[in-house]
Amino acid sequence: MPVVGDPGGGFYLAVEVFSLACHGFFGVGDAVEDDDLGVRGEFWHEEVVDWKSAKYDQHALPRRLMGKRVVEMMGKIRWSTAARRRRLAAMQRNLRRAAEIEVIAPNLKLRYSGITSTIAALLPIQERGLKIASIGPRLPSDWPQLTLWDLLRHGRTPPPGRSFRIWHARRNIEMLVGIGLRLVFGRALKLVFTSDAQRAHTAWTRFLISRMDAIIAASPEAGAYLKRAYTVNMHGVDTAKYRPSEDRTTEWQATGLPGKFGIGIFGRVRSQKGTDRFVEAMCRLLPKHPDFTAVIVGSVKPEEEKFAGELKAKVAAADLSSRVIFFGELPSEEVRAWLRRVLINVSSQRWEGFGLLPIEAGASATTSVATRVGVAARLIVDQSTGYLVDKDDMAAMEARLDSLMAEPEATNAMGRTAREHVVANFSIQSEAAGIQETYDKLWSAVS
Repeated sequence: MPVVGDPGGGFYLAVEVFSLACHGFFGVGDAVEDDDLGVRGEFWHEEVVDWKSAKYDQHALPRRLMGKRVVEMMGKIRWSTAARRRRLAAMQRNLRRAAEIEVIAPNLKLRYSGITSTIAALLPIQERGLKIASIGPRLPSDWPQLTLWDLLRHGRTPPPGRSFRIWHARRNIEMLVGIGLRLVFGRALKLVFTSDAQRAHTAWTRFLISRMDAIIAASPEAGAYLKRAYTVNMHGVDTAKYRPSEDRTTEWQATGLPGKFGIGIFGRVRSQKGTDRFVEAMCRLLPKHPDFTAVIVGSVKPEEEKFAGELKAKVAAADLSSRVIFFGELPSEEVRAWLRRVLINVSSQRWEGFGLLPIEAGASATTSVATRVGVAARLIVDQSTGYLVDKDDMAAMEARLDSLMAEPEATNAMGRTAREHVVANFSIQSEAAGIQETYDKLWSAVS
């Protein structure tokens, strides 16, 4: 059994800095393929150190080359010795032998993000029929994982019964590391990439994609920006974890918040997520609907503290501070709990890559009103499982919310329909099956 430590932490950091530096040289726009959820996974909750408290001068690094994201990342690699020991003990129980692994699903990002959430949901499903493990710095202790050094030791030898193993990248840094490993391992490694981005890729990202052996697009919209053949495989959600409340009224009362019903927005507090749009709508609608309380669940990054402060001031000016609650960053288990407690989810984004919230809410039997960005139009059946509005039509957004808040029973029934729709069309099992088809095509092509 390989020795467990904190394998390759400095290596992963160096590679990410290099990737971002290369991206800065080739252009801007898609240095990474994912977007921060603004919620923290339970596995990071006690270990992450606030980047402002780290022993780095945030102004001393060349931001143009590396950016504040790297400064934040460098600040977050420090954690307490006791927490580290607990994490390493748990890792030992889930360590896998690299020689046996057929697929590697790397997670080379320190901060919890949408891609992290996708990997976390897929791994236990994929592991039922596949020898799969993740690799990366500070992985969740309950993930199947392997060490960098064990991979380097056995990477040139294919796993039993296979002609090669697969490296499934979802970010630029993971494509870059995969390309480097293939130079070392040769034909014993093939590369797969999943793209969520709905925007033109930079020269750097196009270069990385051109070196992949197979491409998965998370939506037809994402595929439209790819310059080579791809397979569409939509994301899904774990409908066992994202589940309806057995008694929403009782759960809401147990929170101690005022009113009978909740309405919420989830994700980082920032303009892109439309948090300001939500707050403005609540300032007008909550006085009309005294049974409702609004919740805002998501982190506030240092660069958005002023933005969040202005929102809180607006709420206070409307005398609604007791009915618009800013929870900040919560563990993912608590986020799921709030998704099933609220009656309505508001997805008022100005733009989005994919946007899982409509189906996460739907799986929780919570009705969504969403702007037509990302793939929302493919996730919501308008006027059946929720409502869609044009991305800048906030009058329509407010009208839809008003009607849902006026008829809680009908809104609850729409949420149940949303649950049925998600279970039938967007289960995590369906996503895993689609990914497996891509793997099987690669393996069968050389068998």
